[in-house]
Amino acid sequence: MIHIPPALHHRRFRLLWLGLLISITGSQMQIWALFWHIRTLTDQPIALGAVGLARILPVIIFSLIGGAVADVLNRRRILFFTQTGMAAVALTLGWLSLSGRIELWQIYMLTAMQAVALAFDGPSRQSLVPNLVPAKDLPNAFSLNSIALQTGSIVGPALSGIIIAAGGLPYVYVINAFSFMAVILALFLMGPIEQQKLTTTRNGVVSLSAIVEGVRFILSKPLILSTMIIDFFATFFASANTLMPIIAVDVLHVGAGAYGWLSSAQAIGAMATALVISQIHEIRRQGRVFLVSVILFGFATIIFGAMRSFLLAMFALIIIGAADTVSTIIRNTIRQLNTPDYIRGRMTSINQIFFQGGPQLGEVEAGLVAQLFGAPIAVISGGIGCILAVILITRHWPQLRNYNGDEPIAAGTSAN
Repeated sequence: MIHIPPALHHRRFRLLWLGLLISITGSQMQIWALFWHIRTLTDQPIALGAVGLARILPVIIFSLIGGAVADVLNRRRILFFTQTGMAAVALTLGWLSLSGRIELWQIYMLTAMQAVALAFDGPSRQSLVPNLVPAKDLPNAFSLNSIALQTGSIVGPALSGIIIAAGGLPYVYVINAFSFMAVILALFLMGPIEQQKLTTTRNGVVSLSAIVEGVRFILSKPLILSTMIIDFFATFFASANTLMPIIAVDVLHVGAGAYGWLSSAQAIGAMATALVISQIHEIRRQGRVFLVSVILFGFATIIFGAMRSFLLAMFALIIIGAADTVSTIIRNTIRQLNTPDYIRGRMTSINQIFFQGGPQLGEVEAGLVAQLFGAPIAVISGGIGCILAVILITRHWPQLRNYNGDEPIAAGTSAN
């Protein structure tokens, strides 16, 4: 019997979740439209890979500051600013596209500006969740967040493909700009939210010692550090989403509509898996489940790279999405439950460097390999690299393999 997930019984989380459901759909529309847009401007794979560089450099530069800011200032208030900023960037993309004056450098610049906002948005948004639900409902909340992400990742690319096929690519950016209003409205309706404040500041300003404290905390927690490193290398080798337009057009020989469904395939598997997990009250042997899911992620990537059939490629991508969701839910739960609230923003910001750095730098790597050897080789070699990285890292940190999920949690993880 299907029941209402426990986390949705908490009003403030429910508001945020509904807002994200709408906003993520718009953001996913924009991401895949952006890849297609670049493909129409140039047929060079490296140009698509460069998007990853534009997205990750601001994250590397600003994430540590963003995490400390999330621990010093009110996280809800930060989200008001970041969501508004990302809406403005999307609106600018739409305006330039509608005017017919957009160029590659403008796409890269605006992508980088949105990444700056995301560097502050991510730590505040993820750190806010444990302030909205009690610790016992946190895994459920993360599975629901995954459902929101994957629902948007199914609907967004599919709508994007339909709109692009109809000749309305610029309107994808405009729609995304207005989708941010859903989160802004949710933040307004949920009211003030209490959080533990960082004390290592001067007059409310982030200090260098606060950032160093966050780094030292991660280094002192092998369980958290090992999940971050696996996340980085797995996604670095196995990420090739920016190559999807090339694979769709040049390998599978399909058009914009089919491209939209290929772009949604991972999310279909991910959402189905997240729905199943949302009905499970407790996951045991979390370390082993996490590692198996990442290895399956790598194997499915190899299969996808070898496929020449649209339907089989779709199936491989669905498996990739399912495996990635299992690992995402478990690693987020491990990190949040083993991190006190006063330092959670900084932990999340460091994780953001790994979490986004892996796939975005991986897109650059995939673009270079595809430029030299072709897109299929880039994907297949990435899947192999993912599996090898998991094996080597697990040998170095065996405690991850033995993590069960019922170990004592860190202080300060419950909602107020």
